[in-house]
Amino acid sequence: MSRIYDIAHEYVDRLAALNPLVATAIGVSGHDHEMTDFSPDGVEAGAALDRETLASLAAVEPEGERDRIAREAMREDLNLSLERHEAGLHFRSLNVLYCPVQSVRQTFDLMPRDTEQHWANIAARARLVPDGLASYRATLQEGIARGLTVARRQVRGVAEQAAVWAGSNDAPPFFDSLIEAYDEAGIANTALRSDLVAAAGNATTAYADMAAFLRDTYLPAAVVPDGVGLDRYQLDSRAYTGARLDLDETYAWGWDQVRWIQEEMTATAGRIVSGGTMSDAKTLLDTDPARAIEGVEPFRGWMQDLQDRTISDLDGTHFDIADPVKTVEVMIAPPGGALAMYYTGPSEDFSRPGRTWYPAGGKTRFPLWGEVSIAYHEGVPGHHFQIATTVSLTDQLSRFQRLIGGTSGYVEGWGLYAERLMGELGYLDNPDYYLGMLASQLFRAKRVAVDIGMHLGLRIPGDADFHPGETWTPDLALEFMKIDAPFDPAFMASEIDRYLGLPGQAISYKVGERAWLAARDEAKQRAGAAFDLKAWHNRALDLGPMGLDQMSREMTAL
Repeated sequence: MSRIYDIAHEYVDRLAALNPLVATAIGVSGHDHEMTDFSPDGVEAGAALDRETLASLAAVEPEGERDRIAREAMREDLNLSLERHEAGLHFRSLNVLYCPVQSVRQTFDLMPRDTEQHWANIAARARLVPDGLASYRATLQEGIARGLTVARRQVRGVAEQAAVWAGSNDAPPFFDSLIEAYDEAGIANTALRSDLVAAAGNATTAYADMAAFLRDTYLPAAVVPDGVGLDRYQLDSRAYTGARLDLDETYAWGWDQVRWIQEEMTATAGRIVSGGTMSDAKTLLDTDPARAIEGVEPFRGWMQDLQDRTISDLDGTHFDIADPVKTVEVMIAPPGGALAMYYTGPSEDFSRPGRTWYPAGGKTRFPLWGEVSIAYHEGVPGHHFQIATTVSLTDQLSRFQRLIGGTSGYVEGWGLYAERLMGELGYLDNPDYYLGMLASQLFRAKRVAVDIGMHLGLRIPGDADFHPGETWTPDLALEFMKIDAPFDPAFMASEIDRYLGLPGQAISYKVGERAWLAARDEAKQRAGAAFDLKAWHNRALDLGPMGLDQMSREMTAL
């Protein structure tokens, strides 16, 4: 192992000690009984680790190409993290998709539940939930004092999430489900159960207190505008993509993508309902009993079967799938969070497999036309294949690259590329499913226009067929996103909240896909008839995760 790989390995261990929730997420053992300190001092300790590590990396010369790539990717990641820290963004990290309010709750989804020690860890961490949320409140209160707050929309959304997990609206508290799971596990330890019951009660109270703090203390201090402006958007979009984007060009390109996809959708809708419109096709696809599954558990089973069949089909043909990567679990997400499907990676030793999580959102009926390409995006050949493959490359990649590195543009770009690839490979020849993929593509292309437009206060192009010349607002964005969407209105409303809370993240999908497609096109042009798609996929993922600018440079050399 090189000195650079040693530094990366040490960084992961030190980060895991500072942030036990991250340790659980990436599967580093030994910290499941601990809680992250989200206070200003805790955040500063993480920044100090980044500074020390950057200094160590600067003092070492790479021993070869793998060293050079690993160091460059790690330096870019840590430098961007420090830029965001120095801009004080941790004081305004509150958002409806990813902040400590969600990560404290979601960590319990990832913790193993097989043994008495596992349940002792769960009880110990549940006891620390009040401390974790209190430490985060300290950071938010410091943000209030500094005038660094988020928009009211985010505060209301997160307050509602906290209230749901505390047991509002006649729904049981989330932490009660841990007690039920303990009883089902058959662990015969009454003292441990009593500890868990007490810890669950205190955690529930802590989430109720968090909801009250957000409503009563934070909301009056929150800012009114939803958009963050150019300077903040440039920094955040660079953090999510690892690219310095020309935002005007990206905005115009997003609109070009919208127009092309809409034309393709119109043609495909006519194949589903002869001579029909997109509205006609969507009505049929949403209402035809033969094109839907009734019941949450049957739907989960259908998704699991789709993942398993896809792995079997693709392995050895279009991809080489390592044995640990051949297992992915489909899960139904606990209620209360955002309504977008998501993926959690395997533990470092694969004792916890990669998982796709589907928030049912109260639905019991699931039209399938929009679900197939999303399954490919989240599972195989999308996130699960890419992320779990990266974790498995212990002999090639540094520990930082395998467990922490990369950007949303790299990961989500691959996920969207995977959807399109499955169409190219014939898996979406059913026009229902092809239309679902196109709707997913349209959804992500619209995000480019909406996300940049809302945060920068841009006008809708004068030649658009939707409110031409008007300035973007959240209401206009919601109306625009609902058109031809494969998702229900509640999901779309939650998406607008998400875009406004995570500026620059929503564009990373299409921007990342654009980079992956450009890299593949260039490789095809160089290789000509000798181009081997499977070999290109293997070599591309073998580089490890990184920002899109670095990826474009490295892929050119392939």
